[in-house]
Amino acid sequence: MKRIRVVQFGISHEHAVDKLTTIRALPDEFELVGLVDDRDGASPRYPLRRPDSVLEGVPLLAEEQVWADKTIDAAFVEVTNGDLVATAERVLAHGLPMHLDKPGGETYEPFARFRTEARARGLHVQMGYMFRANPAIQWLADAVRRGVFGDVWGIEADMDHGYGDDDYRRYLSSFRGGILYNLGCHLVDFFVSMLGEPSSARPPVLRDAPGSAPGSRDNCLGVLEWEAGAIGIVRSCDRCRAGAFGRRLRVSGTNGSAEIAPFERFDGKGLVLDLNLCEAAGGIPEGRQTLRFEPQFQNGLLNRYAGQLRQFARIVRGEEREPDDLCEHDLAVHRALLRMCGIS
Repeated sequence: MKRIRVVQFGISHEHAVDKLTTIRALPDEFELVGLVDDRDGASPRYPLRRPDSVLEGVPLLAEEQVWADKTIDAAFVEVTNGDLVATAERVLAHGLPMHLDKPGGETYEPFARFRTEARARGLHVQMGYMFRANPAIQWLADAVRRGVFGDVWGIEADMDHGYGDDDYRRYLSSFRGGILYNLGCHLVDFFVSMLGEPSSARPPVLRDAPGSAPGSRDNCLGVLEWEAGAIGIVRSCDRCRAGAFGRRLRVSGTNGSAEIAPFERFDGKGLVLDLNLCEAAGGIPEGRQTLRFEPQFQNGLLNRYAGQLRQFARIVRGEEREPDDLCEHDLAVHRALLRMCGIS
């Protein structure tokens, strides 16, 4: 099996260190050529506490060196949020498929032009929405599409965390949608995969959490609506003392409901999905039951990303085909995110 020779653009995105760590932890899939350092950029960024050891043994490259190296197969774009699309456009101009972290910018048109051009050129783009490889969430999405819960009328998700500090809140204040834009995007990706693109959105609630500086927009709520009657609610706050253990997802329909709480955990224990069906459906008996999934953190590897990155390698190698509707899905997610955040 051919290893993919990759370069990572940036170390300033919130996911950048974990992506770099995962690339290095998958030597059967990837050969890391080097990293283009973006730490001196001027765009707003959250100064995560990164030990110097993160970049030990990683060659630092100038962009010109990347473009000159014709043996590079693909790129990971992990610059800070404000620079994502501009960097992706340069990668696209040089004909490289890429893993592009989230979200796709606070305006629709630049992302749409980039994404549709990549499709036209046959270059794979994998967006860094981190629940695409979450086993419990993906099981739930498939069950909704198969009609297990009947007609879905409600989705509720809490996307909270507890690592926020004043630096993080200043970073959030640079986004018109605050934390709803920065973190709620992951849930919008999931909502669209289940029910398609929403038809409308309510004006968002963009508040400052108690004790946060004015303009932090770190305690937010968004509401999406579908023509068939479903309502999706996303809440996000950076003052959750429970951290990722406070993240909860509930789906309700005319034939029952399901809940994952938390929908992420990195303590070595697996995710748990509780469901209750009025009638048997999709091979699942009626009544209450619990499904259990493998742990997301095993042997020092954060599997939140590993499954997604392995798929990226397979598609780049030509072993797996990119889903036919992936581009339109990505565009629908971005339209829905901007609507939910009150950004026209």
